Amino acid sequence: MYRQLPNALTVSRLFFAAFFFLTLNQYRYGTNTDIYLIAATVLFVIGAITDALDGYYARKWDVVSKFGRIVDPFCDKILVVGAFIYLMGARFVIPESAADGDFFNMVTGIYPWMVVVILARELLVTGIRGELEGDGINFQANWWGKIKMILQCIVIPIILIIVYLDPKQPGREYLAIIRDILVYATVIATIISGIPYITSAASLIKANKPQ
Repeated sequence: MYRQLPNALTVSRLFFAAFFFLTLNQYRYGTNTDIYLIAATVLFVIGAITDALDGYYARKWDVVSKFGRIVDPFCDKILVVGAFIYLMGARFVIPESAADGDFFNMVTGIYPWMVVVILARELLVTGIRGELEGDGINFQANWWGKIKMILQCIVIPIILIIVYLDPKQPGREYLAIIRDILVYATVIATIISGIPYITSAASLIKANKPQ
């Protein structure tokens, strides 16, 4: 029975992600909806904790399954990439920037091009993994990917907390600096984490190429 716990935790992450999105959907920056931002932050953190727990128990009990190898990264991407998509959405546009008719400024510090980079990395790695494992080659996540996931799961709730504290308030401008450092560090780390997958895939393809 306990051997099903990792898979149960993986599936539960989908539900936490769904409730996270539904809750965040009710938030609008600059309005009296901070309670939804707080609730969404809590839901995201719980969802991220399930990721750590299912990995821990899967290794502890040696119950890594095909289901887990397929669904676990899928749930991770839904939660994390979905969060980044929401954070660059209209709910976080600074009203003054929209009123000026200029490019929108995001209180999250996250912009569409950043999400495109993050999504492109995930799609590339997923495509490489699917192709190689379809040929019977084991291509599990490496430590670079895990570090990237940990960083993203730490940065997202910090950004939500910074939004709650509001870096536009007088005396809190330093929060915007912290936010931008974290966001750009995450984007750079995401790009770098994809390089080992590409080099490993190239080596595996070369090694398994028919002579």
